[in-house]
Amino acid sequence: MEKHESSAAAVSAFEGLGADLAQAGVVQGKMFGASSLMLEKKAIACLNGDRVVFKLGRDTDHHARALALPGAVLFDPSGMKRPFKDWVEVPLESAAEWPALAEAALAFVAGG
Repeated sequence: MEKHESSAAAVSAFEGLGADLAQAGVVQGKMFGASSLMLEKKAIACLNGDRVVFKLGRDTDHHARALALPGAVLFDPSGMKRPFKDWVEVPLESAAEWPALAEAALAFVAGG
């Protein structure tokens, strides 16, 4: 995965997501060499520059809502136009949506 530097604002917001979900058993770890939020060794989200990538599950309402946010795209870690269809990358400009998306990702991964 291409490495993108994260701003202090993005790091702070991402760490806040982890703190909010800690009671549910979410811990910080690494995925694709990036800071990630993990539930039982399964990633639910990761920080990629000033964007957070959430595992929402294709064909879910949360997935569609996330993709509708300005600048949101399917996550393509290889950059070779082979996106991970369950994962949506959401920019810092939509950080107000990150907590709800993190909750949705947690529910998706916990149920899957």
